[in-house]
Amino acid sequence: MNSWQIGDIKITRIVELEVTGGSLFILPDATRDAALPIRWLAPHFMDEKGNLTMSIHALVLESGDRRILVDTCLGNDKKRDFPGWNMRRGPFLEDLAAAGYPRESIDQVLCTHLHVDHVGWNTMLVDGKWVPTFPKARYLMGREEWAYWDKQAIEGQTKAVIDDSVRPIVEADLVDLVETTHALSAEISLVPTPGHTPGHVSVRIVSKGEEALITGDFLHHPCQMARPDWCSPADSDSAQALATRLAMFEKLADRPILVIGTHFATPAAGHLVRDGEVYRLEV
Repeated sequence: MNSWQIGDIKITRIVELEVTGGSLFILPDATRDAALPIRWLAPHFMDEKGNLTMSIHALVLESGDRRILVDTCLGNDKKRDFPGWNMRRGPFLEDLAAAGYPRESIDQVLCTHLHVDHVGWNTMLVDGKWVPTFPKARYLMGREEWAYWDKQAIEGQTKAVIDDSVRPIVEADLVDLVETTHALSAEISLVPTPGHTPGHVSVRIVSKGEEALITGDFLHHPCQMARPDWCSPADSDSAQALATRLAMFEKLADRPILVIGTHFATPAAGHLVRDGEVYRLEV
């Protein structure tokens, strides 16, 4: 577990899964031979053989007496096509509670987008039925994002993910559909970062002169700082995803903004700095 303090906002990382290797389905260009020359990735984000390390985790934002959970990982008991994600029995809720955030204490859940590894703990299986995991929370998701996936979820894995992890909270009337520039408070707001999905957002935290950005999936791994052209097959629009990365890098580079990667392995955060014509992460 990592935690950071940005002014009055405490940010706590709850890890569901962290693995080395097996990332080529997310970034197929990031082969071992291609990644090894990016030496600054080791030891945190790449092993000595060039295998990338990635994480699936949630982030809790604590602002006064308000608790906001950003992205909800994979979840348990869910049938998924990817073997390591299928029918999980992980201790995520226990780990969340051990960090001081029992599920009943969460006030808002924010999904940066509606892919499988960002919505899983929206719901949990109780007596054969998918019910909201965080019973006192309002669930925030992008209006454009939901409209897209509501139409896409016709069959297969996409339908399964939406049916078990999104529709139950919609049907329970717990969802607030928001714009991609929505402000949750004076200190926490959304930043539109489209391309990975049409309504994808990142999260900006500004408090007492300090600033952080939670990436979501406009950036899957720090290697994309050195190779922004490495795109994910999961991108709905890879050209737009690349344009978003380049624009965000320009805004973040060489500034005192803590970049917290939604899939960055431990230590999960650092500062983006220029490295010749590209960029790297200083941790």
